[in-house]
Amino acid sequence: MYDLDGYASLIAHGALLETIRIAATGSGVHAEWRLQDESPEAKPVYDVFLSEAEGQEPDPLLAHIERRAVQRRPMRMQALTEQQKASLVDAVGEDFELKFFETFGARWHIARLLWRSAYIRLSAPEAFEVHREIIDWGKAFSEDRIPERAVGVDVATARLMKWVMHSWQRVQFFNKYLGGTIAPRLQLDLLPGMACAAHIALQPKQAPRTRLDYVAVGVALQRMWLTATARDLCLQPEMTPIIFRWYVQAGRRLSRVPELDDLARRLAEDIDSTVEVARDAPLSFLCRVGSGPQPRSRSLRKPLGDLMIDDDGGDENAMSH
Repeated sequence: MYDLDGYASLIAHGALLETIRIAATGSGVHAEWRLQDESPEAKPVYDVFLSEAEGQEPDPLLAHIERRAVQRRPMRMQALTEQQKASLVDAVGEDFELKFFETFGARWHIARLLWRSAYIRLSAPEAFEVHREIIDWGKAFSEDRIPERAVGVDVATARLMKWVMHSWQRVQFFNKYLGGTIAPRLQLDLLPGMACAAHIALQPKQAPRTRLDYVAVGVALQRMWLTATARDLCLQPEMTPIIFRWYVQAGRRLSRVPELDDLARRLAEDIDSTVEVARDAPLSFLCRVGSGPQPRSRSLRKPLGDLMIDDDGGDENAMSH
């Protein structure tokens, strides 16, 4: 549900490839990559080429790769400085535009969009398994999921969520008779949507059409996120309204529940109005930013050994070329 035609995955690939490029500079190495043309549409393969680069200086963003994290809890509402905004604009490059929503009214409009989008995602049976599997209950840190303490809800709501998400039948009953979506939407969407310095929309100047176009979005997104971290700003992606808008733009069904498709269409119309873009204009990323303490609970990274793939018959050095 959250990866229409692999767009979100391709954006994530771009973020990864840019991280590799930045990290390589710390070892005096130049990294280039290319997409294998013959790789399957749904399973892209990238070749990364590393070469020694005499005089290579570490990228200024290198020190912030491991600091970068998602902050799902309220941030300070202190306004962004012009220098902070300019650095974020420079980070994404000339092929992208950033739109800032900073005033109380602008943040309220985005927060309401998030509130409505959250109802769709919490009511869609297609999203249930994703939500159930993505949370690492009772944890403050997790290598491959979202630890419970980083979700952004209080302890009582977390306990209730864990019980309700045991089965889709419980979710349906709780949503229908006990207003089950209200508490998480308040804590995860509406209140954080107001408690920030600004929301930022990333808009490509040309609509992405190929796999490499979406990868390029990920490169720009990662540079913006790392730059925000370097400027001591917290960031939280707000992708579900954007993804639901992609479904509407493509004329595709979002859910087997007709009501949710109707809600998604109205949501997309209001996104267009709020962001002031045409119905067919591209929007690739939405996030909120603000100052404040870094999250105490977060997702980590898998150990390097778990990420290595040996496809050359057992020679671990095969990956080095």
